[in-house]
Amino acid sequence: MEVKTIKDLFYHSTHSFNKESHIMFKKDGKYQSISTKQFYETVKYITLGLLSLGLKNNDKVSLLSETRYEWTFSDLSIIIAGGVTVPIYPTLVPDQIKFIIENSDSTMVIFSDLNQWKKLEMIRSSLPAVRHYITFLEEPPSEEVITLKKLIELGKNYEKEFPDLFEKKLKEGNENDLMTIIYTSGTTGVPKGVMLSHRNLISNVTAVKEILDINERDTTLSFLPLAHVLERMVTYAYLYFGATVAYAESVDTVGENLMEVRPTIVVSVPRLFEKIYARVMDNVLSSPPLRQKIFYWAVKVGKDYGERILKKEPIPIFLKLKRKIADKLVYSKIRERTGGRIRFFVSGGAPLSKEIAEFFFALGIKILEGYGLTETSPVVSVNTEERLKFGSVGPLLPGVEVKIAEDGEILVRGPNVMMGYYKNEEETKEVIKDGWFHTGDIGRLDEDGFLYITDRKKELIVTSGGKNIAPQPIENMIKTSPYVNQVVCIGDKRKFVSALIVPNWEKLEEYAKSSGINYTTRRELTKNKDILDFMLQEVERVTPGLAPFEKVKKIALLEKELTIEEGEITPTLKVKRRVIDQKYKEIIDELYQE
Repeated sequence: MEVKTIKDLFYHSTHSFNKESHIMFKKDGKYQSISTKQFYETVKYITLGLLSLGLKNNDKVSLLSETRYEWTFSDLSIIIAGGVTVPIYPTLVPDQIKFIIENSDSTMVIFSDLNQWKKLEMIRSSLPAVRHYITFLEEPPSEEVITLKKLIELGKNYEKEFPDLFEKKLKEGNENDLMTIIYTSGTTGVPKGVMLSHRNLISNVTAVKEILDINERDTTLSFLPLAHVLERMVTYAYLYFGATVAYAESVDTVGENLMEVRPTIVVSVPRLFEKIYARVMDNVLSSPPLRQKIFYWAVKVGKDYGERILKKEPIPIFLKLKRKIADKLVYSKIRERTGGRIRFFVSGGAPLSKEIAEFFFALGIKILEGYGLTETSPVVSVNTEERLKFGSVGPLLPGVEVKIAEDGEILVRGPNVMMGYYKNEEETKEVIKDGWFHTGDIGRLDEDGFLYITDRKKELIVTSGGKNIAPQPIENMIKTSPYVNQVVCIGDKRKFVSALIVPNWEKLEEYAKSSGINYTTRRELTKNKDILDFMLQEVERVTPGLAPFEKVKKIALLEKELTIEEGEITPTLKVKRRVIDQKYKEIIDELYQE
């Protein structure tokens, strides 16, 4: 059958494959399986349950939950029932949640647990349009809340009354119908509701099928927020390909879950790779000299081998032999920490450091970096196993067009470009002109059709000397230090570039103790001259090759991590630079005092 809508995709997934483990989740300390048949039945009854509560075509349903299988089941059920899913990040505070529920005209809210219910209770009285609250909890936290279990019962009873309704709903509607409204977290301004149709997301799913080899033998581990369009689209893609989708317990247990699930494909953000890299380097630096020597030798062998693979050059026998030894001594041990079966990772959501991608490739782990936005459903380009260039975000997805404007801005056209912003024609007209979506990102296309991202148009640093500097590549280099947790480069309208750094406190405190630096609080360490000198040296060590005007001249250390709750970063971990500039103005000004 031709798959044109998410309804078609669900039907295709549940009728083309017959798996014992279509979906996996962890309960009572071990992974449980949901078969294809159970998957179909459960979604059917949730759909009918929603219809029994009066859900009508085009009704909006807010979905406030962490990444878990019930999220995906609820999302598919809302869509099959004819509704529109409005995902909400579980990390948002009550006022932000209220804005999305209100602005989207949601009539139902599905939420995960007590933590989310506490937030909803604070705003419930000011949400008169919401008729029903549904929870994944076993027991309802309040009389007016319906559990998912109860909703399934309602669906079973409704089926007795309307036995053919689910099948009828699967065939209803068309590819241009509104399917979801996703609110962009945005590093500036008020969130905007991005309207995506079935066609938008299906075009991305089917294009991915053309360039990536994913099939029913694959197992994936899902842990990125499903409220983010990337994890949502790849979940649809996994279902389309018949891959098994296993859900991590939480972001904190990903390391453990990788070992249990042993996935073959994982989609992640760069933070995971940065953490693995920092941990590996940390172990190496604390190893005896001989072990360090073996490690660096193995990495060099891996890079030489990888370079020849990428250039499609023949591999000398001696290099093959060296790589075999290096694999046994070093690579295999690191790969084992990812479960030992990974065919490739896909990285998106933020720029991946070129050094980190090359490092993993040397170990025999491919990270395919891609690029996209919520407004483009999301993928615009992605590296593939056959076509791979480090530092680039890959060739364009089939069916997607890109042109570079005179000022370097990336413009996108294709079936993946959004319908527009919900109830916001003015903003829609600002970003979609003559069919081209203006991304706000600066980039270039090389002679082989690979796309490179320089930075956000609005985030470029222009020094007082008139030099244009892209902060993200510099920040990515700095984050490769095991002593750095988070970093923000400063320098707009200033004489030079400086950086605010949240250290990896565990590592820095170890260094302070081993160096005989006395302190009682972390705040003392942020002001300690020896520590500041050491951290500046670390920054210099991991940022070789920068132009003199790009070099970080001064740093300040921040005691506390930048958080979503404090409004310093978005739910996708992007830095809100304006907020940082205002909040840390005194510290920043001190860096530039003569």
